[in-house]
Amino acid sequence: MIRYDLRCDNGDEFEAWFGSIADYDKQAEAGLVECPHCGSKHVEKAPMAPAVRTSRKTEARKERAIAMAMAAKVREHIKDNFDYVGDKFADEARKMHAGETEERAIWGETTPEEAKALEEEGVPASPLPPVLAPTPPKKLN
Repeated sequence: MIRYDLRCDNGDEFEAWFGSIADYDKQAEAGLVECPHCGSKHVEKAPMAPAVRTSRKTEARKERAIAMAMAAKVREHIKDNFDYVGDKFADEARKMHAGETEERAIWGETTPEEAKALEEEGVPASPLPPVLAPTPPKKLN
């Protein structure tokens, strides 16, 4: 067994155990290694150093663990209480703002250009930092 320190493209760090170096390489190439914090599949090995604990490092780890636990609760809240509208976010937000549909909590995706247009139109919307956004549901054929 081998333990790797891993880091996703959102900056989350975590460790994982593999049967061998080759096992990690195979799983990573197949997209099977996933961040447990945000679900990102863009994961790479983090630089590893001997385990030297200092009180500052220990405190920083505790603070990060608390922040990541809070982010997980926010993601879960959004997943359970908001409607996922996918790439129709801008259209749905405009309809609610215009009173064409009932207001409700939604989340989804939009382009930077559409987000700017929503802001200019006075439509209330805010981007979710990736660490707070739930993993979108998988599309079925």
